[in-house]
Amino acid sequence: MDKITQFAHASIKKGSKSFALASRVLPPELRDDASMLYAWCRYCDDVIDGQEMGHGQIVDYKIGQGERLEQLRKDTTNALAGVPTDNPVFEGLARVVKTHQIDHKHPFDLLKGFEMDASERVYNSVDDILDYSYHVAGVVGVMMANIMGVRDDKTLDRACDLGLAFQLTNIARDVIDDAQADRVFVPKDLLIKHRAPTEATELARPENWPAAHKAACDQLDIAEQYYASAKVGIKELPFRCAWAISAALAVYREIGERLRTGGPKAWEGRVSASKGRKIALALGAVKPTVGRKRTSITGRDGFYERPIS
Repeated sequence: MDKITQFAHASIKKGSKSFALASRVLPPELRDDASMLYAWCRYCDDVIDGQEMGHGQIVDYKIGQGERLEQLRKDTTNALAGVPTDNPVFEGLARVVKTHQIDHKHPFDLLKGFEMDASERVYNSVDDILDYSYHVAGVVGVMMANIMGVRDDKTLDRACDLGLAFQLTNIARDVIDDAQADRVFVPKDLLIKHRAPTEATELARPENWPAAHKAACDQLDIAEQYYASAKVGIKELPFRCAWAISAALAVYREIGERLRTGGPKAWEGRVSASKGRKIALALGAVKPTVGRKRTSITGRDGFYERPIS
């Protein structure tokens, strides 16, 4: 295992225990490539948000976001053009994109999502947050599916749906942490529906958590629709890939369920499942994976449509 692959595995292990667990059942070569793609995504996210592996928060992280974004675009452009680099993050990205013939548009779609962060986009509607979620997560689902050999658009749509579900769950879990960092991702229309404040400073106040929790649960209901849609795409994957994705789906969906059942007090700590529970969910994903061909095909009417061109 070369240093680039070693770096990628260390990145996913530190940055996301859930994804690291799910990736273990992938064939070794795909596990390496999935980890390299994850490492690049994680690095870009951290650069924009002033974090390390998704944790911590530099107080003045918003200062210089635009300049950092432009540097990410430059480094990504150079890497995909074959310009040599000693940064394992970009070397890994270039390797994965070339090996799996991933459309260069996709990495730049992800960077467009980080541009939304840097420009402090306001999310007024569910459609707005779905568009953001595509750019920071749905397109990652598409690229991961490419790594697994998927090329047909209908299955890629389902892979995108899983990324959307993951991001909607992330946002619901992180409502208070984001508000404390002066960010609001839950759409204004959901917050207003439940008479929750739309300003970050007010949303962070404990007395407003019950209303915010109701809005977050509405968002989790939307995530459930996308999780269900994603299962249709899983039936097209080979067994080990299908198991890995089913495990990730089960573990991430658990986060939403814990937030839902825990109520507003769930935000007093990190909403997550124990290592034992994650392993149990991953093992439990074997049965639906074996029976995946029997999954009913559902339509996607009214679902987010990812940009193709």
